[in-house]
Amino acid sequence: MRIVLAEDSTLLREGLVMVLTRMGHEVIRQVGDAPGLLAAVAEEQGREGLDVVITDVRMPPGNASDGLQAAQQLRQRYPGLPVLVLSQYIAAAYARELFSADSAGLGYLLKDRVGRIEDFSRALETVAGGGSVIDPDVVQHLMGSARQDQRSGALERLTPREREILQLMAEGKSNQEIEAQLFVSSATVAKHIGNIFDKLGLDPDTGNRRVRAVLAFLQR
Repeated sequence: MRIVLAEDSTLLREGLVMVLTRMGHEVIRQVGDAPGLLAAVAEEQGREGLDVVITDVRMPPGNASDGLQAAQQLRQRYPGLPVLVLSQYIAAAYARELFSADSAGLGYLLKDRVGRIEDFSRALETVAGGGSVIDPDVVQHLMGSARQDQRSGALERLTPREREILQLMAEGKSNQEIEAQLFVSSATVAKHIGNIFDKLGLDPDTGNRRVRAVLAFLQR
């Protein structure tokens, strides 16, 4: 894959380039701030194009959520552009903001996940293929907060097993991967997923329904 990388830490940026290269990808541009990211993507889109953008949340010039804002701008300018956002810390507000619009081809991972090569590679492939991924630790935090929210009874209507499968769905895992992890049959997984959609009021035929199921619940 042809990748544009934005990360203000030189050490981490070089480490990411090394990891991505070993995975067989090509980092065609690497920048250290949000304006540089916007410019790099614009230039590459006018040339041979790119497959994925990977960006940090906090970057210059504001050193706040500049990377996240740049990612949102890129998605507006180039609808469907796959973007994987990396964050140093669990920030529920960032995850909600990122996925507030179309979630196809979007990912939100903690930087610690990069060190787990298999997880990072799967997340990158999922996002590049138009899927959606939220870091497992972020999902746990969001769902834990939601359990304490007395305004919503949606999660309470899910069984413990359904909540477990919902979390795995949000992590981007396929039915087959869920079956293997939970040691259950494909029919059992399909039944639980159907129950989740019913209880959250989601149409099972809608696109990107796995992460949308979590987001639909979290945004209630």
